[in-house]
Amino acid sequence: MTPIWRVAVRARGDDAEPLRARLLVLASAGIEELDTDDGVELAVYLDDDGVERVLRALPEARVSLVDEGWEDAWRRFHRPVEVGGLWIGPPWERPPDPGRAIVIDPGRAFGTGSHPTTQLCVELLATTPATGSLLDVGCGSGVLAIAAARLGFHPVTGVDIGPVAVETTLANAAANGVVVGGAVGDALTGVLPPADVAAVNVLLRPVEAILARLDAREAITSGYLAGEEPAHPGWDRVEALERDGWVAHRFRRT
Repeated sequence: MTPIWRVAVRARGDDAEPLRARLLVLASAGIEELDTDDGVELAVYLDDDGVERVLRALPEARVSLVDEGWEDAWRRFHRPVEVGGLWIGPPWERPPDPGRAIVIDPGRAFGTGSHPTTQLCVELLATTPATGSLLDVGCGSGVLAIAAARLGFHPVTGVDIGPVAVETTLANAAANGVVVGGAVGDALTGVLPPADVAAVNVLLRPVEAILARLDAREAITSGYLAGEEPAHPGWDRVEALERDGWVAHRFRRT
């Protein structure tokens, strides 16, 4: 049996996003993310060739041999959640109502719905009148875009700087039977399409920069810790939700 290795790197604060982008290029099958006391640990599971490729680019990475049966343990780690009236889970679990389900394969996803910031954003989306278009900025695996489509937003568009993330969003949307558009672009410098509502679940400083560039009447933001709040000139904060030390905000145009 070919040995499987877990290759992990740690990052703090704003260092996490560029490191995540580098890992996606090196190992596009998906990233495991674990919160640490001072940041996040990003891990990928690779064979011998993949380990060598990552270590050439990230020599500080820690490598450990994965025990036999790791696939079953990995599956037990990924459990479904219910939030905002929607079920979010992996394909080996059976949703109670397929019409309210978001099925995400963790093997391909960059975000599975398990992180508190994703759940908070879905909760805020679920209480937003779905009367127009939605833009998911930094769409990753497409969880928020698919949730928006399930909730009745139309049209829904996902934007991400990573082509693999956009491809994954479109594939996940198709697998869930919803229509989502996608575009590759840098939300900090490129043109963002207008939308009635925007969802931005990234990091605090990028959220601030994106808020200043959005053409939307409402924005749902997260990706930062409880007690933090992005600067938001031109926007009114109308709601905040917290969970497990994280926070999400709803902003409305002044």
